[in-house]
Amino acid sequence: MRLEQEIVEAILMTLRPRRALDVGTGSGRYLQILARTDAVRVVGVDFSMAMLRRAKVAQPFRAAEPAGLKPCATHLAGADARRLPFARRSFDLVNASLTVGDVVDLQAWTAEMARVLGRGGHLVYSDFHPSWTQHGWIRTFRDRDGETHELTFAAHSIEDHLAALDAAGLRPAAIREPRFRDDSDPAVTAFRRRWRNPPVVVVFHAVKQP
Repeated sequence: MRLEQEIVEAILMTLRPRRALDVGTGSGRYLQILARTDAVRVVGVDFSMAMLRRAKVAQPFRAAEPAGLKPCATHLAGADARRLPFARRSFDLVNASLTVGDVVDLQAWTAEMARVLGRGGHLVYSDFHPSWTQHGWIRTFRDRDGETHELTFAAHSIEDHLAALDAAGLRPAAIREPRFRDDSDPAVTAFRRRWRNPPVVVVFHAVKQP
């Protein structure tokens, strides 16, 4: 997630959306970043009400405005990413961090993102890199009792993403496949030694065509 955010945040800070949507907002980590752009309205949506409760604590309210930035209103909503409760062309930017790995029908999801984007709007999103499937990696988390649970994810190839973007009328502006660089972290060092440091995430930036 740190590696993914490093790439995504750099892209987001080059854009100047007035209306931004964070799909699969989770704990709300991107709400803070989107609020630092020129956006005057930021909306975070998630299917999990428990995650939205966490995001509510983290959502930004700018009491003292940074120089040159307008006040930003932040809202949260429970929603299915495949059927967003927003009208067409409601946003200038849609961000989705590691959300599409939970979606089997990639083309339908991408079409829904394009639907709520205005002309010339930006879609920035990330997914688990195809290397996960190639190496047989699994996604896990540990609960409060220390028990490990496995989460499945939908595997998408780079070609699948490009085909879905094209079908939705979205033109790729950038594709990033970052690799770990921090040798000071023992976990990263062990990962690089065992797996020869393949990409772990893929980040797409696409623009809606007029």
